[in-house]
Amino acid sequence: MTQIADPNNAGLEVGQEICGYRIQRIAALKDIGAVFYLLEHAATAARHVHISSQDQENTFGVTFKTVPADSTGVAHILEHTVLCGSRNFPVRDPFFSMLKRSLSTFMNAFTASDWTMYPFSTQNRKDFYNLMDVYLDAAFFPTLDRLSFKQEGHRLDIERSEGRQERLVYKGVVYNEMKGAMSSPDQVMGRSLLNALYPDTTYCNNSGGDPAAIPRLTHEQLVAFHRRHYHPSNAYFYTYGNLPLKDHLAFIADKIMRYFTRIDPKTRVPAQPRWEAPRTARYTYPLAAAEDPARKSQACLAWLACDIRDTFEVLVLSVLEQVLLGNSASPLRKALMDSGLGSTLSDGTGYEADNRDTLFACGLKDVAEDSAEAIEGIIFDVLSRLAQEGLDPQLIASAIHQIEFHRKEVTNTPYPYGIKLLLMVIGSWLHGGDPERILQLDADFKRLHEEIAAGRFLENRIERYFLHNPHRVRLCLVPDQYKAPAEEERVRLELEEQWQHLDEERRRRIDEEARSLEQRQESPEEISCLPTLALTDIPPQVQSYAPTDLAPKLPLWRYALPTSGIYYLSGTAGVAALPETLLPWVPFFCYAMAKVGTQIHDYAQMARRIDAATGGLGLSAQARVLYDRSQRCLPLIQVNAKCLTRNIDPMYAIVEELIAEADFHDVIRLKQLLGEYRSGLDTMIVQNGHRLAISASSRNFSTAGALAEMWSGIAQVRTIRTFSNALDDAALRELAGRLAEIAKAVFKQDNFVMSAVGEPDAVEAATRRTFQSGTLSAFQRATGDVRFPTLNLVPDAALPREGWSTSTSVAFVAQTMPAVSMGHPDAACLAVLAKMLRSLYLHREIREKGGAYGGFALYNPENGLFSLASYRDPHVVQTLKVYAGALAFLKTASLGDEDIKEAVLQVCSEIDKPDPPGPAARKAFLREIVGLSDAGRMAYKQQLLAITKDRVLATAETYLGGAQQRSGVAVIAAQTHLAAANEQLGDRPLALKAI
Repeated sequence: MTQIADPNNAGLEVGQEICGYRIQRIAALKDIGAVFYLLEHAATAARHVHISSQDQENTFGVTFKTVPADSTGVAHILEHTVLCGSRNFPVRDPFFSMLKRSLSTFMNAFTASDWTMYPFSTQNRKDFYNLMDVYLDAAFFPTLDRLSFKQEGHRLDIERSEGRQERLVYKGVVYNEMKGAMSSPDQVMGRSLLNALYPDTTYCNNSGGDPAAIPRLTHEQLVAFHRRHYHPSNAYFYTYGNLPLKDHLAFIADKIMRYFTRIDPKTRVPAQPRWEAPRTARYTYPLAAAEDPARKSQACLAWLACDIRDTFEVLVLSVLEQVLLGNSASPLRKALMDSGLGSTLSDGTGYEADNRDTLFACGLKDVAEDSAEAIEGIIFDVLSRLAQEGLDPQLIASAIHQIEFHRKEVTNTPYPYGIKLLLMVIGSWLHGGDPERILQLDADFKRLHEEIAAGRFLENRIERYFLHNPHRVRLCLVPDQYKAPAEEERVRLELEEQWQHLDEERRRRIDEEARSLEQRQESPEEISCLPTLALTDIPPQVQSYAPTDLAPKLPLWRYALPTSGIYYLSGTAGVAALPETLLPWVPFFCYAMAKVGTQIHDYAQMARRIDAATGGLGLSAQARVLYDRSQRCLPLIQVNAKCLTRNIDPMYAIVEELIAEADFHDVIRLKQLLGEYRSGLDTMIVQNGHRLAISASSRNFSTAGALAEMWSGIAQVRTIRTFSNALDDAALRELAGRLAEIAKAVFKQDNFVMSAVGEPDAVEAATRRTFQSGTLSAFQRATGDVRFPTLNLVPDAALPREGWSTSTSVAFVAQTMPAVSMGHPDAACLAVLAKMLRSLYLHREIREKGGAYGGFALYNPENGLFSLASYRDPHVVQTLKVYAGALAFLKTASLGDEDIKEAVLQVCSEIDKPDPPGPAARKAFLREIVGLSDAGRMAYKQQLLAITKDRVLATAETYLGGAQQRSGVAVIAAQTHLAAANEQLGDRPLALKAI
């Protein structure tokens, strides 16, 4: 047997026993340069996967298989409640307290349909074991007291307000979180698919919790669920990074394993019994009364596919997903979009390999309800034709290329790489699958190539999984303008009935619990039992990537770095010279440019080429600010592309053709793209309502704020909606002309600078390719010149105080005030102040007391603004009062040096989040353009490390004092919610508008 070299864990062998664990397997993960270990704990049967790499960003996670039998949200509420104090850390919120006492690069917890996970990542060894100590104690020995359950889950409260009768109301963080989630059509669609396709297993339940069912969950049921599910015999441990495995195992054995013996948790998820005939299903989602429901339905087909443990069949279905739906030229996607029945693919479209039985779904969004049968016909026509006539070999090759590329690329987006690997394996591993097979698919890829070469393999799989598979459902998701009012009325009657049967003893208990909870929320805590770091644990430097050199005679910055065989191209252009009438269309231009055809190839041909040669190509609009004293607005367009090093030439050919020959005049294609883009904006309203509210409240403080709102805020949503509502061929031709004009203005000779990031040979090859390109070599600048014109866009003088209505049962409340930007002596204090307000004040007042999912204080050192915001919030007026009390809190709170240190740790953990070399160099190139030097970043960090309590309080007085008179306010909520808020706001109402 070949010995596998692992410098982090020398001497470990299969069969060896360590701290009660037996090493079952060791394998080299060649693609990612790591070593895989699979272990089992003898006494408890706990499983452990360790991935040893040279990555200094170490990851830990413990996952439990959680299989709810109803939709009360027990697994989700338990995820919240275990983080509210434990045996060794008896404080009310150790999780949020550790956010303040750590340099973690990621801390969170997730509830999925059949598992609950507690992961974190950090670059600091001491921090790693501090966090593991808290996480393990929270998961295995939580307090789970009744008050925590009522705060995080649900509770009854007696609401008393001036001029209104007393009444009962439901409160609770998860209750309000799920009210918000179930207002979002994409969330409703995803849960409806599970309910329809898995009626006999745990997946038919809403694991997050249905707001109508959540109040039925009892504290006793929660405790019993924990006792059975949060046990080592039902636990899957995971570690990743360069720290030694032995140390991890010794720590876990000492903290946890010695207290448990093996049990049968009875959490096996059976396969869904297969149907003998297809079914149909109809679900509804809430739509505001002011919106037109005519084409607001979704219709899709969904099939139950293979067992998640069958890695080969999962790979086959992943390839089929890419072939059928992966890009705009994919046959099923193209047929659906060309039908004109909907605006974009339905939510939930694609292959989902997360459940015991995997599923495949496809359909259309923004359709008429009676289109469902026609959509089913299109899908079966395409699948039948493909099965009969065969799949295009180029589509198959491109699909396999896409899967291989994204498995090879190392990124920390949206999660640290170690957590991404955990999420990749957890679904199959929980159900008895082999996690190593998922991490290295060489054998499965080899078999796949052999099967395809033998003929008709994927065509036969289309027949097996789709054409001849009776376990499918035709599902319609239909808007219901009466759903939200009906649900409000149901809740009102339910609470009214409880109120009528409420005796004095029960009223007394409700009031007593409310007082007890408020006292606990208000009382200062002694959190010295929690581990922490010192300021000396913060690394003094910042991650920095200087260019290797600058190419002569070309605006090309070169970064030769180890990028695991992937090459990155970035190009940046200025937008300030555009006429003001074209500015609102820059984001859609960026969305559309890589998706339209050219004068040489149509959009389908371009889509095929992009998938075959790249790992992604796209444009983005950025409303940036120069990091100098001018604070001028720097509007930019970025072009980003990436590929395997062997594909540099074909990728450059695509980029060159798009820049020189992009053609926006296919009005049918333009209409499709506009529909897709609008649908994405509509989805964003409820998913990212807090960001939209912050943007709206910020828009009149500066040119950059006005441009950011125009490009990515409510203004962009309204621009696209207004244009789409009056759409005809003439309007589309006019839009095509606008987009062509933007392209001509942007890609001018002196308006484009580029970076080449990759391994040395790749950078040299890309440089040669750039010099040979008639298009790219035409961009001329003085060496090192990355300056672009700034924008003079005058914002409105009046600060907003407004409410924006949309379909949601919760609110997003934002208030923004002017401050100063990085480089000012107060900048570091403002960053620390934001963290203190969130941790010490807003978390308590808005989340714990108010029941919102989150409350935030955000300082933006680039644009010099300070914002307060809430997410999925049941309140408007109460939250605005909380914002108004921020300065008074700081003046009266007993703040100490430890509070300052904890806030500094939080800011530095964000600054020090690492990136792999490729993405890090891209960011460094953009910093050059906006004028943010490494010296400036270092000076800012040094200011952070020198902050004192007195300076923070003085800064708060300067920028929060009188903030109510010089701040912008924006609220996103339902129309009725906003109207009720205005009744309470008296002579300072919100100006009400519809999104």
